[in-house]
Amino acid sequence: MDKLLKGLITAVTGISLLSLTGCSKSNNTEVAQYGKDKKITQQEFYKELKSAPSSKNILANLLIYDALKAQYGEKLNSKEVTQEYNNYKERYGSQFDEFLAQNSYTKSSFKRMIQINLLSEIALRSQIKPTNKELKAEWKTYQPKITVQHILVTSHSIAEEIINQLDNGKSFSSLAKKYSVDSSTSTNGGKLAPFNQANKNWDSTFKNAAYKLKNGEYTNTPVKVTNGYEIIKMINHPAKGRFENNRAELTNNLYAKWAANSTVMRNVISQVLKDQNVKITDKDLKSALDQYKGSTKSGLN
Repeated sequence: MDKLLKGLITAVTGISLLSLTGCSKSNNTEVAQYGKDKKITQQEFYKELKSAPSSKNILANLLIYDALKAQYGEKLNSKEVTQEYNNYKERYGSQFDEFLAQNSYTKSSFKRMIQINLLSEIALRSQIKPTNKELKAEWKTYQPKITVQHILVTSHSIAEEIINQLDNGKSFSSLAKKYSVDSSTSTNGGKLAPFNQANKNWDSTFKNAAYKLKNGEYTNTPVKVTNGYEIIKMINHPAKGRFENNRAELTNNLYAKWAANSTVMRNVISQVLKDQNVKITDKDLKSALDQYKGSTKSGLN
């Protein structure tokens, strides 16, 4: 947690935050100086922090993080946090630092945001349980996970050339090793882990194109995605199967949809804040959590 932000709020029951003035005997303690005898005190610095346009957002995120950690921190797997962080590093490669800067993250604050996301999912699963009716409604549009190979390139013309070579009998795996700019999969012929339409790692255009393929087929035109052009080959497109055999996956699909629903997640966070009895005592920052007022425990009402 950023030390300079600790003094912005006072919270009780399960949340331990040091106040800025509590760190010293007087809030007139100097934090900076200029000229011969001029100084900036903790009180002045705190007042300036409060007046910043982003102060309420910072405060809200800080409170949410501490409340989630207090209630569900024991259920959070640190290895999962590290893995998610490394996934982003791998995805952005040499541009990872630029990605952090563009989104106003440091490496530590980005890890904390990952923790917030994972803790929020734990809170969601703890508060809401899918009903049989909801699972059957999900089953109507359910599609099983598929396994594909892919070749990612940055040029439309290169993608067309690869498709031409495939049409002439070239091996998909060999072309993936030669042309794909996705270094994490090119060495194994472009094969991806099984995924479904709920997976957030792939563009919707990629997933839609993939699901149209039958086993052994590949896309005969380049598929435009955020970071280039894709050629996709279907390895395994299984049949839908039976409802009971897919209950676990249907449950995960519902949780993925709810996690992407801002209203549901706002209500989930609201319940955590209530459970932890979070209070903001500074009148200037009182409205920082207003968006979480009046929510219901179910999160779906």
